[in-house]
Amino acid sequence: MRILVLGGGVVGVAAAWYLAADGHEVTVIDREPGVALETSFANGGQISTSHAEPWANPGVPLQILKWLGRSDAPLLFRLRADPRQWRWGLAFLLECLPSRTRHNTIQCLNLALYSRECLKALRAQTAICYDHLERGILQFYTDPKEFERSVKAADLMRQYGCDRDVKTVDECVAIEPALRQCRGRLAGGIYTASDESGDAHTFAVELSRLAAARGVKFSFGVAIASIAVSGDAVTAVRVFDEQGRSEDLVADGYVVALGSYSPSLVSPLGVSCNVYPAKGYSATITVGDHGGAPAMSLTDLERKIVMTRLGDRLRVAGTAELTGWNTDLNRTRCEALSRRTFDLFPDAGERDNVRYWAGLRPATPSNVPLIGSTRYRNLWLDTGHGTLGWTMACGSGKALCDLIAGRKPDVDFAFQ
Repeated sequence: MRILVLGGGVVGVAAAWYLAADGHEVTVIDREPGVALETSFANGGQISTSHAEPWANPGVPLQILKWLGRSDAPLLFRLRADPRQWRWGLAFLLECLPSRTRHNTIQCLNLALYSRECLKALRAQTAICYDHLERGILQFYTDPKEFERSVKAADLMRQYGCDRDVKTVDECVAIEPALRQCRGRLAGGIYTASDESGDAHTFAVELSRLAAARGVKFSFGVAIASIAVSGDAVTAVRVFDEQGRSEDLVADGYVVALGSYSPSLVSPLGVSCNVYPAKGYSATITVGDHGGAPAMSLTDLERKIVMTRLGDRLRVAGTAELTGWNTDLNRTRCEALSRRTFDLFPDAGERDNVRYWAGLRPATPSNVPLIGSTRYRNLWLDTGHGTLGWTMACGSGKALCDLIAGRKPDVDFAFQ
């Protein structure tokens, strides 16, 4: 089939790769001048099955109330006169019920584990390079109560195939010696040796190059205006080029991988897509000659931030701000990332060479992505991955490819 993939982030590029491998004629369209220049550009860099537990869990509503009024809060609701935000927020509270949290955790974990295996197979097949490390991810805790709660959650993750090993403070320091700088503040850690890390933007760029060699076409600087339908099928996608000229693109199948912008395109068609942007921030620190930067990927559970070594850079990312589709940098939230980093690791890098960035994570209330078919027989969704787009990109693309071909994907997941 001729398939249009709408969106050139890491999720869209991965889908295009697997679809082309399955024999389809694929075109990727994106409004940016290249791939992965929005949400995938400077994210936390973790391939993190160990972080599959959703934001929506029983302890979060109380935490959100405690964080109200704090401009540097890890999860910040900026209430707006926006029915979409209120609808999402109410659904989020429902997903915080213990039974829903357990179900959503299992869903996310299954897809994340599958995606990690898909990525490993792709890497073995292509020798693709993207500053990746296979040293695992260590989640460290400075709050004993949160550590105790997470130890219980780790039991559930282990039951479903995630190797989350509880570690003492001494064991944490042995795994990542840089933690010696803040040893006295640690309560313990949970280590997943099989987790990975890497630069999502570099991966998407390299995979798009390999996909182009396989025949995938990429059309950049193209704004998607609307989708036209007739009966039970999509008939065309209306786009505008950089000169404002319109064109109707026609294919046999269409994949929506537009992240936070997916609802604006499919909701007018009667397709349910409760995705809302969770604005995240990152700081990229040049390590230089400094010796105190972590050499692996860490998650600081107290501040809900990740720290990932990408070659000679340290990527620090986190926080979630529900404030609509605004991507302006908030200085307070930006500096909270670098301040926390240098507080824990004083010799982590060049304090005067920090680059800040913000992107919109496409979050569903449950944190479970929307993958699969819609009410239109030739329209599919691959969106709503939240903080786990990089983690789930390959598995989502491979599973979607199977669904389009009428095959059962090799993962236990509640597809659309």
